Amino acid sequence: MAIIVMEQSLIQLIRCMPKAELHLHIEGSLEPEMLFALSKRNDVLIPFDTVEAVRQAYRFSNLQDFLDIYYRGMSVLRTAADFHDLTMAYLQHCFDENIVHVEIFFDPQGHLERGIAFETALDGICGALDEGQSRFGISHRLIMCFLRHLSQADGFDVLDMARDHKDRIFGVGLDSSELGHPPEKFERLFRACRAEGFKLVAHAGEEGPPEYVRQAIELLDVDRIDHGNRCMEDPALVRDIARRRLALTTCPLSNLKLRVIADLINHPAKRMLNAGLCATVNSDDPAYFGGYLTDNFLQLAEALRLNRDDIKQLA
Repeated sequence: MAIIVMEQSLIQLIRCMPKAELHLHIEGSLEPEMLFALSKRNDVLIPFDTVEAVRQAYRFSNLQDFLDIYYRGMSVLRTAADFHDLTMAYLQHCFDENIVHVEIFFDPQGHLERGIAFETALDGICGALDEGQSRFGISHRLIMCFLRHLSQADGFDVLDMARDHKDRIFGVGLDSSELGHPPEKFERLFRACRAEGFKLVAHAGEEGPPEYVRQAIELLDVDRIDHGNRCMEDPALVRDIARRRLALTTCPLSNLKLRVIADLINHPAKRMLNAGLCATVNSDDPAYFGGYLTDNFLQLAEALRLNRDDIKQLA
């Protein structure tokens, strides 16, 4: 197999161009070093003895394998200061990579079930986002996600909590285990969120079939599709997404690590662009998947032999 070497000018373009990140789970930016530090700060036991043991555990065969350890890692997040420090660490990465705008997810249900108040996570994250804007000039939007393996009724309870914080929560999303939890399960909840004025996004077509993407569009009325890879299996669906100008927040290294694709050369980003879709590049859960936004751009560009126009379009 020929070794592909990217032009230095392309590498420089990716590193230096201003970038936006639209698909980032803040809990998924919890690096092993911070996990250990917070476990000691809060006296929370974790089933690992070393940072290297944590990294060895970050070998997943599918989405559910990842989620099992992802929720376990959340256990060290206890105070507003923890969420603040986590978010600031991510924003430092953004500043270093010339990321000028972020739209990040957080999972309040994953914290509420541990007895962590809604406002604890919100105050810590938003405090850091505001600090990041003043220190680094990084603009931001916060998106509250519902966990799709939980019930719609549980989601309505969280929506009740969010109503008093519309000044800080810009949109709502849908994440967690996709298979067996189609978007239609949350149709009434998303209709209520729309009525409250929230922007709507949803994970669809990562592991779930093209029909899940169609449901997210037609039943949930989303403003943006998170992942969306499998829409490419349905030409009529692709044409509809292109007509609607709906953005897709693809996550190349996440797809590779979770075995959504076998190799980055199989990633659909280039085919999406050729089909007239608004595809973007994002890091998803960078602490777990081995790369922040710039790494995703670099590795995808090399694998797909992207040119300058492709890179600029993805950005």
